[in-house]
Amino acid sequence: MNRSQQLGEENVGKLLLKFSIPAVIGMLVNGLYNIVDRIFVGRGVGSLALSGIAISFPITLAIMAFVMLIGIGATSVISIRLGQQKRDEAERIVGNAFVLLVGITLLITFLGYLFMDPLLVGLGASPEVLPFARDYIRIILFGAVFQSIGFGMNNFIRAEGNPKIAMVTMILGAVLNTMLNPIFIFGLHLGVAGSALATVISQFVTSIWVLYYFLGDQALLKLRFRNFKLEWILVKDILAIGISPFSMQLVGSFVTVFLNKSLARYGGDIPIAAVGIITSIAMLIFMTIFGIGQGAQPILGYNYGARYYDRVKQTLKLSVFAATGVMTLGFLLVELFPVSLMSLFSTDPELIRVGANGMRLYLMMLPIIGFQVTVVGYFQATGKPRKSLFLSLSRQLLFLVPMLWILPRFLDLTGVWLAAPVSDLASAALTAVWLYNDLKQLGPSQVELEAKLG
Repeated sequence: MNRSQQLGEENVGKLLLKFSIPAVIGMLVNGLYNIVDRIFVGRGVGSLALSGIAISFPITLAIMAFVMLIGIGATSVISIRLGQQKRDEAERIVGNAFVLLVGITLLITFLGYLFMDPLLVGLGASPEVLPFARDYIRIILFGAVFQSIGFGMNNFIRAEGNPKIAMVTMILGAVLNTMLNPIFIFGLHLGVAGSALATVISQFVTSIWVLYYFLGDQALLKLRFRNFKLEWILVKDILAIGISPFSMQLVGSFVTVFLNKSLARYGGDIPIAAVGIITSIAMLIFMTIFGIGQGAQPILGYNYGARYYDRVKQTLKLSVFAATGVMTLGFLLVELFPVSLMSLFSTDPELIRVGANGMRLYLMMLPIIGFQVTVVGYFQATGKPRKSLFLSLSRQLLFLVPMLWILPRFLDLTGVWLAAPVSDLASAALTAVWLYNDLKQLGPSQVELEAKLG
């Protein structure tokens, strides 16, 4: 049985563990990028430097949005094509996606350097925070193309049925970043720029690792020069599915700007630094369910393409159960130990006090988020970009932005923190309705059709 065939034949529970555990480990380790950066910056440079990273965060989210547009979009299409036994077309998708990843990221880098200071000021950087934000983002922009190749194409490794290699890629970068951060910040005294430099060097190494894989003998799908010529029909398929995670991430960037401005208005620079820490902790928890989703994606895509709908439903059920369990554990952690978590990043008592209170409120609906994120991934993996897109945007635009505008007018800073859980609850309810309707519309599986013909 080859690597892609196992997706349609092996026990679903065993298969989900095989694909999800390496993905979860890889994503958790990758989530340490932000955690490590903020711990060393907070303790080695100070609270204003943390605010600088938080102000720059929408730019890094925007970069990741474009990486996800191509990387995750292509991954879903590759999985479906492999399920349809169209290996040559899947390989052409890899080549087209590589060209798109590099080209789009280089354009973003150019525009970022061209409009850096006006952009940072527009994002809410105060005169005190601006130098830190500038020092950080100018280096992050320089390494954006490495992030694009390393993260974007690593998904393709998982799509072709090799999750362990994909896990090693993530671990390689995160471990290197963790080693370099203290050297650059405490040893060479490079400040916030040292943290950014550690990140970029780590991303460069992972990009080389991924390229070596696709140019070597291990890859099922090769990176070939002849596939670098863009084919509109393939690009259209990539963009159609990738538009959902892209929009979610890009809107997340916009909402982060809106959130930072609300925090600045009702609390100043300290709450901005606090939300940067809270976001890092939340992202580390979210990385687990993202890993589960990434593990489930090729299974869902392959079996949907092969019309094995019973396996699709079973994969979705197990994924939702696992994601909900993980998020419940995360909820208990942030609710019971918020001060301890904040103290990892800073010794500033005011930052710890504000951040601990904000964390308990901001993340109080964690248990239901796993369900919503997993279902969005289901729609994405099964080639239903419009549903995935709408649900991706519902939390951010439909619910969160209005709540950020309404609640602080009555509750001040507490209202800013409460906007997120109110939005989480509303979007999860909407997602449940859409999933129920979608599952009712699935046709007979391939097994059922074969039984009728037989």
